[in-house]
Amino acid sequence: MAAKKILMLVGDYVEDYEVMVPFQALQMVGHTVHAACPDKKAGEFVRTAIHDFEGDQTYSEKPGHNFVLNCDFATVKAEDYDALVVPGGRSPEYLRLNDRVLELVKAFDKANKPIAAVCHGPQLLAAAGILKDRECAAYPACGPDVSLAGGQYVELDVSKAHTQGNLVTSPAWPGHPEWLAQFLRLLGTTITH
Repeated sequence: MAAKKILMLVGDYVEDYEVMVPFQALQMVGHTVHAACPDKKAGEFVRTAIHDFEGDQTYSEKPGHNFVLNCDFATVKAEDYDALVVPGGRSPEYLRLNDRVLELVKAFDKANKPIAAVCHGPQLLAAAGILKDRECAAYPACGPDVSLAGGQYVELDVSKAHTQGNLVTSPAWPGHPEWLAQFLRLLGTTITH
């Protein structure tokens, strides 16, 4: 298996686990991961938020770490990458207002490259218009975004993930084991024991 080059689209208040864990795990298995944010350069950082499930009607939010970017957004071209990762948190709600971000998401999908989105990440997929007639899991509050974009919202336990074609989605970070495993399968990554 050849190592893949993966783009991760992030912004301020991206969910802490949803950026840190895949960024590190995908590199651990030999892939190159470039984390980029509009209007920011390599060496700058985005703030993260820690979302937790503590019995309230929605998740709680606490300050997370500063996540250092390793790629200049201005230089990013979809054709230079093999796959895309879209973490959740609050960043997808405003990244979807950036036309260049939406163009990148569309380009990855048009080329049928693997796309992994978790939690609120599907908000970007919906805004890019790539969910029509497709199944997509997401944080439950984003289910209407999926449906309004013409997709079929897949209701899953937070520890699960769903794959359809080139798209791997999960409701939240507790689904990382399944979400990352399904994404690795799409990438052609084989882990032997």
